[in-house]
Amino acid sequence: MISASSPSPAPAAADPVDALVLHTAHDGVAHLTLNRPDALNALTWDMRERLIAHLADAAADPDVRAVVLTATGKGFCAGADLRGAPAAGDRVAGDVARMIRNGAQRLVTAVLDCEKPVIAAVNGTAAGIGAHLAFACDLVLAAESARFIEVFVRRGLVPDGGGAYLLPRLVGPQRAKELMFFGDAVPAAEAARLGLVNRVVPDGELAKTARAWAERLAAGPTRALALTKALVNASLDGDRGTSLAAEATAQEINMTTADAQEGVASFVERRRPTYRGR
Repeated sequence: MISASSPSPAPAAADPVDALVLHTAHDGVAHLTLNRPDALNALTWDMRERLIAHLADAAADPDVRAVVLTATGKGFCAGADLRGAPAAGDRVAGDVARMIRNGAQRLVTAVLDCEKPVIAAVNGTAAGIGAHLAFACDLVLAAESARFIEVFVRRGLVPDGGGAYLLPRLVGPQRAKELMFFGDAVPAAEAARLGLVNRVVPDGELAKTARAWAERLAAGPTRALALTKALVNASLDGDRGTSLAAEATAQEINMTTADAQEGVASFVERRRPTYRGR
């Protein structure tokens, strides 16, 4: 028992990672902001794990209907900061592959598999896993000052974080090899021309545009968007028959949702639909 004269317990210390990965949610949109500007938002092990957790939470939360991923300062994400990883003992065969599977690949997969649309608002340099984090998003907005760098070759490394999977599907194999072989910085306007980003906007309009896009998505039929995302992503790996079968199944599932019924009813009644994400 604590007596009246006993000192009050000290408040629990705030998790320091909360200051490095900011999280807010309002109006159906979850905002995830990398906040390590002095290091150009290079990802530590803790930051990566927090992003994965937030994306999983967003996927499961019916009140979250879209996600915006962005950063503070002049960089979007300069890649991985391995100095933040847990200490390891002597390395043995298989350790590196396991580290990649459990690290960069889990992060990119968390974006690809998130059941809500994810918008990347790229405010500055996106290099290495930072670039792949953006490319994994469903929609990519880039500030005019943004640039993308396949930095791995500069360090004598093989691309990770799904880069050799993502880039050929966005720009084709030859362009992907050019980007990965040379490691040149790609300015935002060139990235848009290549098909790496959806739209380039002035730096001062990035947050506003991302918010507007996210609000449109948050007002849409959330389950239909989730199924559409899954269909498009799966179509890149399967044959026509598999894709058409998945489409039919997705239609069957979606027609059980309240939003699909609202969409049909609004068409018949000649009014604007009101979707609730259910």
